[in-house]
Amino acid sequence: MLKLSGNFEHFNELDFSRKMFKVTSNYHLPKVLHQDCIFLNKGNDLHPNFDFQLTFNKKNLKQSNKNIIFLETDFKYLSDDDVLVLDSKTKRTRVLYRTNSPNNYILLTERCNHYCLMCSQPPKNIDDSFLINEAMELIDYLPRNLSNFGLTGGEPTLYGDQLITLVNKFKVFLPDTQLDILTNGRAFLNQNYSLALAKIKHRKLRIAVPVYSSNPITHDYVVQSEGAFDETIKGILELKKLNINVEIRVVLHSVTIPDLVSLAKYIVRNLRFVDHVALMGLEITGFTRANFDLLWIDPWDYKDILSEAVSILNDYNVPTSVYNNQLCLINEDTKSNYQKSISDWKNEYIDECKKCTKILECGGFFSSAVQHGYSNHIKAFKNEANQI
Repeated sequence: MLKLSGNFEHFNELDFSRKMFKVTSNYHLPKVLHQDCIFLNKGNDLHPNFDFQLTFNKKNLKQSNKNIIFLETDFKYLSDDDVLVLDSKTKRTRVLYRTNSPNNYILLTERCNHYCLMCSQPPKNIDDSFLINEAMELIDYLPRNLSNFGLTGGEPTLYGDQLITLVNKFKVFLPDTQLDILTNGRAFLNQNYSLALAKIKHRKLRIAVPVYSSNPITHDYVVQSEGAFDETIKGILELKKLNINVEIRVVLHSVTIPDLVSLAKYIVRNLRFVDHVALMGLEITGFTRANFDLLWIDPWDYKDILSEAVSILNDYNVPTSVYNNQLCLINEDTKSNYQKSISDWKNEYIDECKKCTKILECGGFFSSAVQHGYSNHIKAFKNEANQI
């Protein structure tokens, strides 16, 4: 599991409270381009001209009048064009973008109007509005050929018009970048708010909205908010009336699995116009750890239910993907919908996987699953015929 945030050390006093940098190891980068860059020392020698430099050698801290930042070796994965932010008050750094990762997204807020049983980012009632300002600034540092990027929370729509402004900046600066926003969708039942988003005309925008059951009571229970189901469905309808791309997300656990087939039928009867459905395995972090006994179900035990739900969605040509599960735990008829999906920084494989002939096709595990629990039915594929 990659470390995306941590402490740093420095010797000379830094002349900023918080600053964003693009990482470079280009020794010959013209000085005029140094201002927003931090030089990555891959050896022991410091650069003679860069004002800000990263080092993994603690001896370098006192060897220069430059701003030398010492990081632990956990950050040695950093490479050219990565983006990080340094906070001199807390002496903390966070990596906001990694050029070698296919899974880049940024947290906009920890605030939320839901309290989901399995939330991986438990909500906090705090003022963290600096995060959306940080996202606005980050756009200036991102490559113009970036294929995809995600905005998550908390609940991003709690920012109201600020979120609309952020989406507009993405559209202006990164019009060809697939932009995914994870939201509970309730704010979009407001026609004016949905219309404001539609007026941006971001052709690569997708709104990802969780729906956990066809039964309003079950959905509301999962998100711990009465009336959530009705407002979420109305939000989806408003978005689709304005031709905005919508993905429905379903996290698979012991509360949602019993209604999964009914939910698939509900979608094909009432929401067949959505652009994608994602059926997602459970990440054992955040509230899931506290509610593990309530939520855990072995994917092996629901593979037939998953097959039936996928079959229904496929029959009605609703684009559907299965995320965050392991190939050896799904039926053959589901494999055409299977996607490797776990973000690379928290993706691991267990010893049994290392002898599997299909390891390159399998998404493996969340690091949290390796640590806290996974199926007892993991079994390596052994040959070209994919026999287990």
